Amino acid sequence: MAGIYLHMPFCKSKCPYCNFFSVASLGSKDVFLEALRKETGIQKEYLGRQKINTVYFGGGTPSLLSPAEISHIIEKIRSDFSVEETAEFTLEANPDDVTAQKLREWRKAGINRLSLGIQSFADEDLKYLGRIHNGAQAEISLQLALDQGFSNLSADFIYGMPTLSDPVFALNLEKAVRLGIPHISAYALTTETKTALDVMIRKKQREGPDEDRSVSQFSLLMQYLGSFDYQHYEISNFCLPGMYSKHNSSYWKGNHYLGLGPSAHSFNGTSRQWNLSGISRYAGLIQDGKPWFETEKLSSAQKYNEYVMVSIRTIWGTSIAHIREVFGEGPESYFRDQASKFLVTGDLLEREGIFILSDKGKLFADKISSDLFLDIN
Repeated sequence: MAGIYLHMPFCKSKCPYCNFFSVASLGSKDVFLEALRKETGIQKEYLGRQKINTVYFGGGTPSLLSPAEISHIIEKIRSDFSVEETAEFTLEANPDDVTAQKLREWRKAGINRLSLGIQSFADEDLKYLGRIHNGAQAEISLQLALDQGFSNLSADFIYGMPTLSDPVFALNLEKAVRLGIPHISAYALTTETKTALDVMIRKKQREGPDEDRSVSQFSLLMQYLGSFDYQHYEISNFCLPGMYSKHNSSYWKGNHYLGLGPSAHSFNGTSRQWNLSGISRYAGLIQDGKPWFETEKLSSAQKYNEYVMVSIRTIWGTSIAHIREVFGEGPESYFRDQASKFLVTGDLLEREGIFILSDKGKLFADKISSDLFLDIN
């Protein structure tokens, strides 16, 4: 099984913390859609005729496209790929784009999972983040989605910003749980280089993320959602039983995927490729029949590092048997030696050859995974 990711590079406005490629204009939408359609046809052999069981509309803001445009994209994918009847089709949407009519039309087009960028129910936080919607719209959008039959629904939150206190973050989570949202993604605010937020912080025009607050709120997040039986199945993702994101989980399990659209990434097991950013450049190269992406063939050490990096963050963990079978006895021995110190400190737990992070270890996931990496220099 494999997945398809579609990058929709349009936003109403650019959030100051975001470093994903997007433009705050729909002026090049028709050019983009024509190039996307052509790229879809050209790349139909990339996954080697594997069955497609997940399709993900990300961005950017995919909900800025009309339901008819989304429907046409889905029809094109179904015509060029072998898509499972029960495939998961996810659409990312912003609360200010959500209406009852759009929700009905998205379902009719084939969208069966919705991911809403809530970020917070508190207006002060949303203003800090540069979001267009307000807290009331955020809550209404979730209720509308549920009312229109989107039982497979995810809400995104951000924590660690200076405006967000622990009690307000707890209220954000309480509202989501009270509404019965089956999937919650929560991310610590980070300052990405060259974003507007980075510039404002360096110019002392805005206070930056607070690391201690992020740690406190991550601990609150784990404890609170755990008390309501949400599974913490990946560092930033929680769900009620069985409601995990199939698409994102396929990344973490090392499945193959095709990325379509400017800046989208692809992986076929042996190499990774990424499309160039810039709508005009991306579209122009495709129309001219020239390469619009760059490719990197992965070494065995790179594959090992990627496996460790993504697997250790999940509830399924890192399998020592998989390392031995795929990468050999050398990497297996290295992993065991490096992991032993984290077993002693209680940051890692081992269960029948599967290594997972403890709740304490989840606070240091990046540091732990990097210590488990092989040297590729």
